[in-house]
Amino acid sequence: MAFKKNEYTKLLSYILSNCYDKPHVGKTVIITALYFTDFNYYELYGKSLTKETYLKSKKGIQPKHFNKVTEELIERKKIFFRKEPYYHTTLHKYYLKEIPNIKYPEKKRNIINTSIRYLITRNATSLLKYVSNDPPFKNTDYNQEIDYNNVYFRDSRYSVRKKFINL
Repeated sequence: MAFKKNEYTKLLSYILSNCYDKPHVGKTVIITALYFTDFNYYELYGKSLTKETYLKSKKGIQPKHFNKVTEELIERKKIFFRKEPYYHTTLHKYYLKEIPNIKYPEKKRNIINTSIRYLITRNATSLLKYVSNDPPFKNTDYNQEIDYNNVYFRDSRYSVRKKFINL
């Protein structure tokens, strides 16, 4: 499965453009939004949107290419990074230098928006608890690659098939 860097960068920018005004959204929330978007898309179409490799770690989801892509975007001055205090913790925040005009076909946009809408309203702690019960994550050993095929074991709390039956 070859990583689609341009699609990943586009999706990351789209997510950032939809949560720039949310003070609680840091790296964990962004990574979780990327994960659920990819896995929800896979559940519906049998292929990953970005073909990112996600690993399960004790800290949660670890996308293989996230750090490299964000570092490149910072170098190209497309985004900037800042650590910000948030209650009793420090958030790793990413900001777009300018809001890009990202166009997705309607079906793809609906899947992305549905995937991120719930997630960007939650904090990192509640999202880590939520993702820990998602079958792809739950059925993976620590430090192992999360298998996209495990989306087919999702129950009604996580499955998106019924929501998109008419797409």
